[in-house]
Amino acid sequence: MATTPRRPVNPLDAAEALFKPAKKAPAAATERPAIPRATETISLKIDGDVLAFFQEDGPGWQDRINSALRAAMEAER
Repeated sequence: MATTPRRPVNPLDAAEALFKPAKKAPAAATERPAIPRATETISLKIDGDVLAFFQEDGPGWQDRINSALRAAMEAER
């Protein structure tokens, strides 16, 4: 019974076996529309005393910082 070897004997065939056709690239993901007024997690550098001021009143300090920034933004408009 004549069987073909598992590995190509011919160096050219061996090289061709290494470079199989590239698979088709997956379709690009569609961008979802932004949710209005959605919060976004970021990293923000602020002075320690400013952070301590907002944290003095306990939980909710991130919302208080956001409110202060929103007030400053609206004052600029």
